[in-house]
Amino acid sequence: MFGSRKPQTTPTTISSKPETVIGANTRFQGSLTSDGNIRIDGSVEGDIEVLGNLIVGETGRVIASVKAQNVHVSGAVKGEITAMEQLEISPTGKVWGDITAAALHIEPGGLFRGQSAMTTTIDEPLLLEAPRPSNG
Repeated sequence: MFGSRKPQTTPTTISSKPETVIGANTRFQGSLTSDGNIRIDGSVEGDIEVLGNLIVGETGRVIASVKAQNVHVSGAVKGEITAMEQLEISPTGKVWGDITAAALHIEPGGLFRGQSAMTTTIDEPLLLEAPRPSNG
């Protein structure tokens, strides 16, 4: 019946709609900064700094140094990515480069080639000692 169609799912890291969209037929070179959210379906080359969330759609191609609150990749990204909270790579997503994120989620089929580091506010724990054999 009407309304029984399943709603289109959005990336789990993205809770609000993008404020800026770079369309599939658009190419951008340079520094891109925003206080809000950005969705890229076209090509971007340079530096991207977003205080909100960044979505790279399936047709999106990014060669850049990226810094954002959350990053969701369904297209291709080549370059360093810093996600303050979470980086999510969908089954169609491809990332080549080093990443830094508090959380990393790669769905089956997603590609990541590079090094990753996790950020945290928790102090590094002391090294644990091996259990001592009991003499009992």
